[in-house]
This record gives sequence, structure tokens and C-alpha cells, in this order.
Amino acid sequence: MRRAALAALALLLAACGAPSVPPGPPVPAPGEDTCGASPYTGLVGRDGTALERVLIMRQVRVIRPGDAISEDLRPARINFVIGGDGSIARIYCG
Repeated sequence: MRRAALAALALLLAACGAPSVPPGPPVPAPGEDTCGASPYTGLVGRDGTALERVLIMRQVRVIRPGDAISEDLRPARINFVIGGDGSIARIYCG
């Protein structure tokens, strides 16, 4: 009985893990670019440190592997997803 309770607890804790970044194309589609991300499409594939050299005068969130992210939707926010290799893997609004 104790093992079953521990197994159930482990499953519940695993379900509470950090949400994953939504899959999708590397950059927003033109009709979905509510945050003005299109000027930054050239950053996809570059090292994540490239963001340090770009002045972005709008709401930005950088998501690195293992980061816990909130699920609040902000259409004007640009999200930069950094891949496991340290490069910018995806840019999306939200």
C-alpha cells in the first residue's frame, strides 16, 4: 500500500513540472506577429548572447532550457527561446 501511495505521489509531482515551450515555427507567421518580432528573425540560429547586443524597446522574455515559464498570454511580448546548444531556436509572441 505504501508503494502505491509513493508511486501516486511521484506521478502527481511529475505532472506539476515546469510547462514546456509551445512547439511551432522558428518565428511568428506574418498574420500572428502581434508583438513586432519580425525585425528580429535574423537572430534565429545565432548564439543567445546576441540578444545582449540588440536594443529591443518592447516587452521581452528569454526562455532557456529548464526555465519555468508562466502561462500568461501577452500578445505584445516577444519570447526568445534559447535551445540546448545556446542558440536562439525560436521567436514567438505571447
